[in-house]
Formats: sequence, C-alpha cells, structure tokens
Amino acid sequence: MNRTQIGIWSVGLVAAATLFSSNAVAEPTPADSFKACLSGANPTTQNATGQAYTGEAPFGHYISDTDPTRDEVIFDFADGLSNEEAINYGRTLGLSLKLNSVHSDEPNIFVAEVEEGAVPYIKDCVAKNAPDGWIEGIEENIEYQMLGAPNDPLYQFQWNFKQVEAESAWKVTQGKGVTVAVIDTGVAAEDAPDRKIKKAKDLGGTEIVAGYDFVDKDAFAWDGHGHGTHVAGTIAQTTGNKYGVAGLAYKSKIMPLRVLNSRGFGQVGDIADSIRFAADNGAQVINMSLGGPLPSLVMKKAIDHAHKKGVTIVAAAGNGGRKAPSFPAAYNHVIAVAATQFDRHTTFYSQWGGFVDIAAPGGNTRVDQNNDGRPDGVMQETLKNGNTNEHDFALYMGTSMASPHVAAAAALVISQGVTHPDKVEAVLQKTAQDDQEKRFSDKKEYKERYGAGIMRADKAASAAVNDQGIYRLGSGILLAFLAFFGVRRKDMLGIGPKTTPLFVGSLVLASSGLFFLPMLLGDTTLAAVLADTVARPIAELDASLLGISWHQNPLMASALIPFGAAAFLNGHRSLRYLAAGLTIGFAGFLFTESVILTSDVQWIPGMDVLDRIWLAANGLMSFVIGYLTLKR
Repeated sequence: MNRTQIGIWSVGLVAAATLFSSNAVAEPTPADSFKACLSGANPTTQNATGQAYTGEAPFGHYISDTDPTRDEVIFDFADGLSNEEAINYGRTLGLSLKLNSVHSDEPNIFVAEVEEGAVPYIKDCVAKNAPDGWIEGIEENIEYQMLGAPNDPLYQFQWNFKQVEAESAWKVTQGKGVTVAVIDTGVAAEDAPDRKIKKAKDLGGTEIVAGYDFVDKDAFAWDGHGHGTHVAGTIAQTTGNKYGVAGLAYKSKIMPLRVLNSRGFGQVGDIADSIRFAADNGAQVINMSLGGPLPSLVMKKAIDHAHKKGVTIVAAAGNGGRKAPSFPAAYNHVIAVAATQFDRHTTFYSQWGGFVDIAAPGGNTRVDQNNDGRPDGVMQETLKNGNTNEHDFALYMGTSMASPHVAAAAALVISQGVTHPDKVEAVLQKTAQDDQEKRFSDKKEYKERYGAGIMRADKAASAAVNDQGIYRLGSGILLAFLAFFGVRRKDMLGIGPKTTPLFVGSLVLASSGLFFLPMLLGDTTLAAVLADTVARPIAELDASLLGISWHQNPLMASALIPFGAAAFLNGHRSLRYLAAGLTIGFAGFLFTESVILTSDVQWIPGMDVLDRIWLAANGLMSFVIGYLTLKR
C-alpha cells in the first residue's frame, strides 16, 4: 500500500492515497479450438456484454460482464454423472472444470474460466459432440448487480455513503440542476496542457459551471493542491460510468472557486468575495471545507448577503479536536458539520461546541474498523502526489470531508423544491439520525458533538417531498370541502361519474402532485420520469421545465393559471369541474406555501413577509375563482 500525506489550512487533515493491485491468476482456456470445432461457422448465440439494459437508469446501464479479459462457462451435468466423469470430459475439451461451490455437488454444477467471447462457440461445439444425456445445460456465467448501487468499481470502499444511506436517497433524487459552489483550492475540472494541468477523469461526466480563481485573479479555477477536487468529488463525482467512485448528488453542478493556494492557505478577503460571487452567479449551495479560529466581519457580511439571496451555506466544524468554534462554520446562516468515522462516533479531530449543527462522515485513516484492508478515510479522486497532471483515488479524513456530504444532501433537498436555506437546514436536522445520543449521559454534550445527529440523505430527500406534499394535499381537500359547503352541495362526490375524476384529479395535481408515486415505483425509469412531472404540483413545473433556479416563479405561484383555466373551461359543463378542481388545488398549494414557505418567491424582496402576503393573496383569489366556478 502506497500512502501520500497532505494537509489543508486549519481544516484538512492527513490523507492516505491507496493504490490498488490484484494478484496474478491463471490464463483462461483459449477459444481457438472451439472455433475450429464449428469449421468457421458463426455461433448460434452471442456473448454477454455490459449493455444488457439501454434505458435511462440512475446509474446508467446494467452490467452482465465486467471483466473484458475472460469469461466463465457453466456446465449443468446430469445428476447421475460422477464428478470424475464430468472433470475428465472437461479435460477432453481443454477445460479445467471445477465445482462452483461445495453446494454444487448434488446438482452437478461445474464452471471453467475461458477466453473472452468463447462461450457461444463452446455451447455449440458441446451441443454437437457431447454424449447423449450427459449435459442438461451450458451457459455463460454472467454477472448480476446489486439494484440501487452504482457500477463504479471503487464504490464498494465508500462506507461513508452507506452511513448516510445514499442508495435509498438516489431512488428519490440525485440533485439534478442544483449548483454547488466549492470554495476551496480549486477543482481539477479543465485541461490546460500548456500548464501540465489535466482534468480528473472521474469528473468527466460532471457538469461544471463557470467559476473564478481569486488567488491568481482569473477565470481558470485550477487545483494545485488536490483538496478541492476531493471535496467536489464527494458532492458530484461522475457516477455510473464504470470508473472510480460515486458522488452523493451526482447530477448536481459544481462551481469551482479557488481561494486557497497550492499550500492550502487563503485570505479572508478572497473567501468573502467568493461567497458573494457564488450567490450572485446562481449557486444554490456553498461548501466551505476551510476555516480559522478568528471571526471576520467582512466574511460574515458576505454570508448574510448569500443567505438573503437564498443560498444554503455549509462549512466544516474544524479539526482542532477540542471544544472551540471555527469560522465560518460558527456564523449564523451556516450549517456547521462535525465528522464521524465508520463506527458512527465523532472523530478524534472533530471540533465541538454549541455551534455544531449536524454530523456526517469525515473518516479516520488511523483505523480500519470495517476490516476492508484499507484505512477508513473518505475516498474520492484527486491529485496524485500533488501533480496537477496525475490523479488517483485517495483516502482523506477531516471535517473537510464531512462538510461536502451535507452540501450534497442540501442539493438533494433543494432539487425536490425546498430551496429556502432555513427550510433546507430544518429538513436536514429534522431527519438526522440520533442513535448515538444514548451514549451520552449529558444531552448537551451530545448536541455539541453531533448537533441534530448524523445526516441521513435518504430521509432528508424523502421528507422534502412528503412533508410538503401531505400539507398541500390536506389543504386542497379542506378547501374543497369548504367550497362545496359554501355552495350548499353536500354530495361532493355526487357531482357525476364523469366529472368526479376530473375534479379530484385536477385538485390533487394542482395542490400536491402525485408526490408519493416515485417512492411506490422504486428505482425505475418510470419513477425518474414521474419525479420531474406529475409528482410535482403544477405550480412547481417551472423547476422541472426550466431548472431549479426558476423555482417559485411569481407567475406560476399566483392566481394566473387558475384564472386562465376558469376563463377557458367554464363554458363546458364537464370541464368546468376540472377548472374548479385545479383552482381550488392551486389555492391549497398557495395557502400552504404562505405558511411553511419552503422557497423564496422570485422577484419579491426579502424571503418572508412580502412572500407570504403574495402567496396568501393569490391563494384567496384562486379559492374565490374555484368557489364561483362550482356555484355556477
């Protein structure tokens, strides 16, 4: 095992870069003799490939053959045949047959390694020449894969994603369209051959938006250290590409902002400027895996500016291993993240105190608690030995590594329509796992070390959908009862067999959408499609069609659509009930938003009182339109 040690200003800790190797194995049986057996004819079947499934899925394509150098053939011999007869028959073919396992003796299942692509020729050759009744079946020993897991080969070492239940979260959302600003040492996201700078291969499918280098004062935010590339990987490493590792919000976008030099140091002025740059250029989340012991008014004002612009800000709690605040983590409007290790305990280096909001995996390269033969660091792609044109998969530890887990989870929540930074933080804290609280007799100490608990990406993603969906649907149903009572129609479901589905369907789609469908359908292509269409209420289709940056557009979050529906559909007796359901459903959505305010209403100053007034007033207008439609 080859290890490389690095450091980062106040927050980064020792990292271990592990190179992987495999033991030599025997050469597989060549295919030539079997091809000769068919006298040049093509086989009647085809070799398995890695493209057995071509529809869009969260992790790309299902794999049936991950080893391009060899295959394995399975022989199902007749039950009455002895092991010796089966093995000797294999020798006549040039195959080294062996029982698949100790449990394969009774069913007589044998396997042998062969050259890639040989199995179709073996099947036809054996079918042509085998003694009658000896073989019941012969086929390629293809590979199945765990459903819900990406095909990135080193994902198996990302214990940290299992701790936050990433796979369950990915069934709900992958953070599509959310921009996360990585304020750090830069990101290896672009080639510059003249400067011997090479893009990290496992960021090849990650969307990178324009950033800035505040150290060198230009637009090329390169990484001369490796820390920022590692952090960006935890957030949005390209996933499902059969290479390297995975990212927690792998469909989100990365905005690289370089504020720390190649030694890991940076100035407050640059950090403050980068925060404002991110907020003013479309970032929904900021991650800062950096810090220092002293506060800065300039930085605090920049953070307040970003918060007012609706940006969720996440920062590392610090690596001092003591009870002491670190800045910017300790500021208001910043989610301060402590670090946990494999056994879910907070790490020896993680700072604690009343400023800590939540905990997430940061790793501990001094131990191997999961017994996988490697230190329990957080693995992502980064620079190899500090060389800007070489990359490797390294194990780092630090609250620097914990912070991007929470930033990625924030992106997952935001992609579900909860964009107000205070609401994003509330969802993350509400859904955090508090199973470690029982270890502490002093609950205050637990809060100081873990905040609300260990972040759960799956629960946060689901709560962002379910909580608001339930409230909105309940509000729509309540308003529907009030409307029917007001027009003295007690037979709400007696409005006619043709019109009832129109009214109820439009009410649900407008108030909450079919928010429960993606979770019922699970990890399927259909669920992914529905998550961005009918699973959202009509007022949130702006996010689906135009991107999350258009969410809560005041033209959509208003009585405009209800008014248009009533105007165009009122003349038709049956479709009038569709208009009534839609308008009352819209009222339910708008009234609920005026209370819970999950997102800032665009173009309206501030993020509180004026937004609530706009939503409530338009909700009232929508209800009146629906009431008058029913009364007619």
